[in-house]
Amino acid sequence: MSKLVNPKDLEFLLYQVFNAEQLTELERFQDHDRTTFDGILKTSEQIAENYFLPHNAKADEHEPQFDGEKVTTIPEVKEAWKHFAESGLMSARHSFTDGGMQLPSLIHAACNAYFMAANPSTAGYPFLTSAAANVIHAFGSEQQKATFLQPMFDGRFSGTMALTEPDVGSSLGDLTTKAIPQDDGSYRIKGQKMYISGGDQDITENIVHLVLARIEGAPTGVKGISLFIVPKFLTNPDGSLAERNDVKLAGLLHKMGYRGTTSTVLNFGEQDNCHGYLIGEANKGLSYMFKMMNEARIGVGLGGAMIGYRGYLESLDYARNRPQGRRATNRDPNSKPINIVEHTDVKRMLLAQKSYVEGALALCLFASRLVDEMEGEADENKAQDSAILLDLLTPIVKSFPSYYGPRANDLAIQVLAGAGYTREYPVEQCYRDNRLNPIHEGTHGIQSLDLLGRKLWQHNGKGQQLLMARVQATLKSAQQKRALKPLADLYQKHLNTLMQTVMTLGQSLQKGEVELSLANSAVFLDLMSKMVIGWLWLEMADKAIETFGDSETAEDQQFLAGKLQAAQYFIRWELAEIDHQAKLLTSFDTTCLDMQADWF
Repeated sequence: MSKLVNPKDLEFLLYQVFNAEQLTELERFQDHDRTTFDGILKTSEQIAENYFLPHNAKADEHEPQFDGEKVTTIPEVKEAWKHFAESGLMSARHSFTDGGMQLPSLIHAACNAYFMAANPSTAGYPFLTSAAANVIHAFGSEQQKATFLQPMFDGRFSGTMALTEPDVGSSLGDLTTKAIPQDDGSYRIKGQKMYISGGDQDITENIVHLVLARIEGAPTGVKGISLFIVPKFLTNPDGSLAERNDVKLAGLLHKMGYRGTTSTVLNFGEQDNCHGYLIGEANKGLSYMFKMMNEARIGVGLGGAMIGYRGYLESLDYARNRPQGRRATNRDPNSKPINIVEHTDVKRMLLAQKSYVEGALALCLFASRLVDEMEGEADENKAQDSAILLDLLTPIVKSFPSYYGPRANDLAIQVLAGAGYTREYPVEQCYRDNRLNPIHEGTHGIQSLDLLGRKLWQHNGKGQQLLMARVQATLKSAQQKRALKPLADLYQKHLNTLMQTVMTLGQSLQKGEVELSLANSAVFLDLMSKMVIGWLWLEMADKAIETFGDSETAEDQQFLAGKLQAAQYFIRWELAEIDHQAKLLTSFDTTCLDMQADWF
């Protein structure tokens, strides 16, 4: 089995659960078939295993260095970047006319899964570049596209997004970086940005920063934010480099994990000569950047899932091969020890990991399938419905994997026990790398406020209706299968609790009790996230029975049994917390709200 992902699981999710082949019926993807999908997936797996995985630990141990003039990364990072760029994956989602593959988001996400499991810090460079290129492609002028896109697709240029400032994190409306208009239509950018991943490196010829700034005289708050292209080197129309722009690296930040990706503090305009180029219209920068951020949030979720998945597979392999102890009923000290995978508590930890990471991967692939429906569906109403559902689920897609992925990594360390706490095994690095994911691209708390305070109620609650329609279809099918009916009935009970909770909170918000209603929003995010994952586990179990129920091969029967057992675990064990969470929410518990700063 691959160390990155169970290939049978990925194939099952793509072709049985999310019916990837059906996407070829859409005009945008009609030149593809399963053969091309499998070929691209195989290429991704090979590049990930041959050029990303081998230096994952080395990049962690030898993080990038800055000597005051130049950043240095280990050479393997540049080699991995080269192979990724040459594969065409940087522009895979773009149209044939733009030099892309017109690859469905579902398949593209599966390709990315290999890289996130193999080496998330090196994968960060191409993923950020693709996201930045997507923004320029969507909102940039024809000249900006002509100048920057092809060098980014070819791997000559990389990309970043520069939002955060030393005193401004999630509250972007308070940013102070300013843009001063010039007679030639360009701007001079002045300010400082912090925690900018990939903000400087020695991998590419140029770096294209997408910078949020406020044009002089623009409104305060989020309505006055604009988005600018600010290259490290000024760039001629033909893509060749001109002089160095006034962008200076102030220093590198030294992190707990993701050490192979530079995290930078950048000064723009120290010499008052930092050239920036407005993307789209003035004061609409945040809406443009949210395209990149929403893509990044799905990417963060996928990262959380796949780093968790990698740790799960490592701990599973260890447990299957580590003899230790005997069964509780065996009193013979001379008997052969059993492998620890046979101990019930180790099974519990492995089951929890399996339920978290396979459920999280299914969630991210489902979100990617919605992107395909949104972009490729000819029926505008169906496309809009997919967009509305994706918008509702994005906080969950970002938050569940990034919260439960590290929990899975924590359990992986525990399975290995003392060995897991050492650098000789990769599980401790998996935990350190994954711990970033609940923080960046909107913290768990920010996502919870977005979900409960906004997303649930958009479009008159249509997102909820669309989600419930899919859930009810799964329940109907599962309740007709003897093996799943008890789980489906139990899920329905918890679903009723969720709906009652949503109704109670909605009524409170309508009364204007905003602070009280949102005080425990993080609890609601966890509750609803687990219900979505529980639904996906029912769906996976249902599809597994339909796909493998009549198979006579041991491999298929073991895969089926594993899916059913993991579904049972998640619905019986994890969803049991929902009743308590619902009581906290519907009683409007004020324990945390009432706490005063001086009481700590």
